[in-house]
Amino acid sequence: MGESGVAEVAGIVGATGAVLVLLAGRRATLLAGFATLTAAEVLFAESGDVSPALVAAGIAGAVVLAASAAFFVRYPALVIPALLLAAPFRLPFDFDRDHRFLFALAQGGKLGRLVPLYVVLAAATGAYAWRVARGAAVTPVVRLLALPAAAFFALASLSLLWSRDLDSGANLLAFFLLPFAALLAVVARAELAPWLPKALAWISLGLASVFAAVGLWQELTEDLFFYSPQLEVANAYSPFFRVTSLFTDPSLYGRHVVLGFAVLLVLLWTERINLYLGTAIGALLFAGLYFSYSQTSMASLFAVAFVVTLVAGDRVARRSVVAATVVFLVAAGVLLLVGARGHAISDVTSGRWTRVEQTADVVRDAPLVGVGLGAQPEASQDVAERSEARTARFVSHTTPLTVAAELGLVGLAVYLLLLAATLRMIMILRRRDFALALALGAALLALFVHALAYSGFFEDPITWLALGIGAAYLAAPVPAREPARQSATTNPARAGHPVPAK
Repeated sequence: MGESGVAEVAGIVGATGAVLVLLAGRRATLLAGFATLTAAEVLFAESGDVSPALVAAGIAGAVVLAASAAFFVRYPALVIPALLLAAPFRLPFDFDRDHRFLFALAQGGKLGRLVPLYVVLAAATGAYAWRVARGAAVTPVVRLLALPAAAFFALASLSLLWSRDLDSGANLLAFFLLPFAALLAVVARAELAPWLPKALAWISLGLASVFAAVGLWQELTEDLFFYSPQLEVANAYSPFFRVTSLFTDPSLYGRHVVLGFAVLLVLLWTERINLYLGTAIGALLFAGLYFSYSQTSMASLFAVAFVVTLVAGDRVARRSVVAATVVFLVAAGVLLLVGARGHAISDVTSGRWTRVEQTADVVRDAPLVGVGLGAQPEASQDVAERSEARTARFVSHTTPLTVAAELGLVGLAVYLLLLAATLRMIMILRRRDFALALALGAALLALFVHALAYSGFFEDPITWLALGIGAAYLAAPVPAREPARQSATTNPARAGHPVPAK
């Protein structure tokens, strides 16, 4: 069987595993699902040359994972905090079968995969599977989220059967979607502790503060740790210097700062943080975000601030934010019209409109089930008839369009169902735990808005982590959701809810 055939089989196996782990309500089904997901990953890593060095590296890795899994067996409540701590970080490793150990240090300012997250997730999954095998009860993932999520993972996996870019699709599936199916399955069934929301909130603020501080240091020194070649050239000839903090892209850096900002806004409105401390953290985060010069991140922050204030603010704050928003939108529209005079719309949008048009052409060419996972850039390139250009220039950077192009109208319908289920989850949780629901909703809103102009909604582990946390609290007994009695108040934002989690 050739490599393409192996990848297609892996897609079928992965689809089966994702459905099993998300819909399982019995021990045997869940364990079979985890085993099937593992088999799919092994198939994706299949190689004809297995060296002694690779075997030795595998044994060493298994020992580390076993020790980590034993830790989580003993302390299961630490699974979600550990996953959140690991989620943003990418190590400078380049993965390739030609490397002796399958990976090597990346060169030229590049970053690799989510290795810290993979290690923590593998250990957490192993620990949970061990506990289930030893007799622990299997809590079903709430059907509200499990059904659309399982449908999405299954469709994305099966799309390898017709993908026009099998390598890209297999890469996305092996390094992102299948691990995130396991992530959602584990987090949605994770053990919850009364201190967990507070811990997650401070982890979120801590991570965002570190990222912002590093970004400010880079602005002062004009020295980047990680960067793309395009950014290096742009910074050399641009009147301003864009920073990346611990990421390779300013917009990706900005997204993670906005996620921390979302949690901070909820903490401030629900009076769960000292006003002066919250103001200081907010100033740090905004300063760090500013030097990313990421318009997408700024728009995401604006949307989060608007919605959180409408939901949690008092009447004066709500009226003020609505009025300020109207003024801002009118002013922005006028400036855009003035600046667009004599210029093509593609120039005004820095080429993004052209990408949208090319992606829309792909949707029209394959409307039902799309061109397959990961194939949108190559398909857009074919439509544009510019095969000499790099496919990276044809990435749509608009998640709904990418889904429609790669998974067709069927995939777009599943995507919309998942969004609707997410909104419903937040509304149900809001009636039970206002602050937690608002924090999760703010984080997911930030990710959604950011992904409208920058790829990565489904490829960001925070998306699935937030969904898993929401599902876990919906399924948990009331004492786990409400460690403290709610004080008598007419405003749920002022009630004694636990500190929200991201």
